[in-house]
Amino acid sequence: MAIFFITFFVLLIIGAPISISIGASAVLGCLSLGYPLMVIGQKMVTGIDSYLLIAIPLFILAGNLMNAGKITEKIFSFCKELVGWIPGGLGHANIVASIIFAGMSGSATADAGGLGTIEMEAMTKNGYTPKFSAAVTAASSVIGPIFPPSIPLIIYGATASVSVAKLFMAGVIPGLLMGVALMILVFIFAVRYKFERHPFHFKQMVKQFGSSLLSLITPLIILAGFTTGWFTPTEASSIAVAYALVISLLVYRTMDWKTFKKCLLDSAITSANTLFIIGTSTLFTYVLVKEGISAQIADFILSISDNPAVILLIINIILLILGMFMEPGAILTLMLPVLLPIVKPLGIDLIHFGLIMVLNLMIGQVTPPFGVCLFVISDVGKVKLDTLYKSILPFLVPLIAVLFLCTYCPQIVTWLPNLLIK
Repeated sequence: MAIFFITFFVLLIIGAPISISIGASAVLGCLSLGYPLMVIGQKMVTGIDSYLLIAIPLFILAGNLMNAGKITEKIFSFCKELVGWIPGGLGHANIVASIIFAGMSGSATADAGGLGTIEMEAMTKNGYTPKFSAAVTAASSVIGPIFPPSIPLIIYGATASVSVAKLFMAGVIPGLLMGVALMILVFIFAVRYKFERHPFHFKQMVKQFGSSLLSLITPLIILAGFTTGWFTPTEASSIAVAYALVISLLVYRTMDWKTFKKCLLDSAITSANTLFIIGTSTLFTYVLVKEGISAQIADFILSISDNPAVILLIINIILLILGMFMEPGAILTLMLPVLLPIVKPLGIDLIHFGLIMVLNLMIGQVTPPFGVCLFVISDVGKVKLDTLYKSILPFLVPLIAVLFLCTYCPQIVTWLPNLLIK
């Protein structure tokens, strides 16, 4: 086991990709412990052999098609007319656009890398500082994997064997709460620093609503499908891709063959990386469980307290720290075999726990020093990382406040799925 853990931490420290760090250490661990060679390939394939996981590459493709097809530009233009008149207008438009786009892509990096470019450019042109624009964009991108659909929630549902449709509906109210909390903070900053607002024009808003209507109803189609049972999450991902193609090619006519091929290539690379991480993490977890390490970690956490509130606090802290350093898919696959045996005996609802777990990991994505979304925003917004580290800190406060509200008021998470999905 020493080789197993030493290899993992050394590879992480020297900056190897997380998939390589997990995979190489797991393979060396299997070889050093005398496991049959066929176990390595078998466990990696088993980890991604799930009908549910087909939704991941399709939702990634849908997000890329919407960015490339200029659908995100129309969404932001409408949001600017809708809430741009409030103090800090374009900051509010940034957040509302992220909520709407979250209902299409399910990915924080898709939001940050695609919609984020449009948002930051518009904000800096209208007098907002680059560091403030970047911080708002990074913070709002966290909503993507909370509001349905969500790629991390698909991974959780497949691993924990719980309803993905219920998990998706569980993210609606927390996602909206995050948006409201961020908008309150933007309002405070806007009043303090006298940021400009976008003038309100009712006719212009109606015009933008009409031109972007087909884009705006995409989340409604997906949510309606879950609640009525018309289609599964995997089928929803196919519908999202088909819908994005139709409105890009036939309605807006913003997609050409070259752009479409680039979307396919980018989506294939991202999907392969995500699924490879899940496969190698499954092998890594198999070694942990087989050698009893998972049980020892669970026993240690339970030895601290058997109070569910305290246990959830400890888990929140662990996941927030892990989210700062590792990819969410890897953490979900690695930690669920450790955490599920802890929360099940305590009577914690697995839908509630799944949402809390993903919310922790998403906040970690925008937490210095290694939050992935911070690197994406720094690159597309041309903002230095040390500057972004300082400017993002105030925005972590409302996000963490919503996290703890959802943690200790489970009805916020479970009320809607229990109401709509039987």
